[in-house]
Amino acid sequence: MSTQALAQTWYMTQRRLMAVVRQPVFLVISLIQPVIWLFLFGNLFKKVVELGGFGTTSYLDYLIPGIVVMSALGSSMWAGMGTLEEIERGTLNRFLTTPVSRNALMNANVVENGIGTAVQSVVILLLGLAAGASYPGGAGGLLILVLASVLLGAVFGALSNALGMLVRRRESIIGINTFLLLPLTFLSSAFMAPGQMPSWMRHVADFNPVNWAMVAGRSALSADPDRWLVLSRGGALLVLAVIAVGLSTRTFRSYQKSV
Repeated sequence: MSTQALAQTWYMTQRRLMAVVRQPVFLVISLIQPVIWLFLFGNLFKKVVELGGFGTTSYLDYLIPGIVVMSALGSSMWAGMGTLEEIERGTLNRFLTTPVSRNALMNANVVENGIGTAVQSVVILLLGLAAGASYPGGAGGLLILVLASVLLGAVFGALSNALGMLVRRRESIIGINTFLLLPLTFLSSAFMAPGQMPSWMRHVADFNPVNWAMVAGRSALSADPDRWLVLSRGGALLVLAVIAVGLSTRTFRSYQKSV
């Protein structure tokens, strides 16, 4: 990518970030659900760790990486709504008449979503620390968990943008997101150790990108990280993110030809 394209991507990213900053209520609301998961589920199911297989004696320590990843998933899946709003308002079409890079228009969505996911993840980790969680993996483990959540957000954010340009209806995006969110969450190790899950569910989770991010993050945060797990799951997320961004860009070019 050229220096000019990078500059244009950053300019478009700043534009989107300013729109988010102007809506502080949205920022607060986006943290309410993670807080509920953290303190409600953390206390409600804290004794489940006694079943074994969690790799820790604290359910809160086990739960926090899951909350970080689920929050990244939940926020990124709605990225297509922003794209749809720009289509409806005619903003996106007006940008098509300018010399701005078409890749910059789409990549700005991914970068803005990544920054938002990273900030949200750090806030959740700080809340977990205040609640008494421990992070044996240290700063390196925390960084890997945040990176895993950002990569997952890039995957579903790019796919959501592509979906917004394809269906161009809010009801369709809401319906598809609602249909996918719960299966992706519960067919993972978000709340339960894999050893305590039914065998069929455990096998499905092995192919779930959401679970890849959780496995990579949890392993990195442990006192004795499994480098193979971190690299293999993180690498798979990176490949998937590249594919998703490429698909989003291709969909955008198809949209451009239709207007």
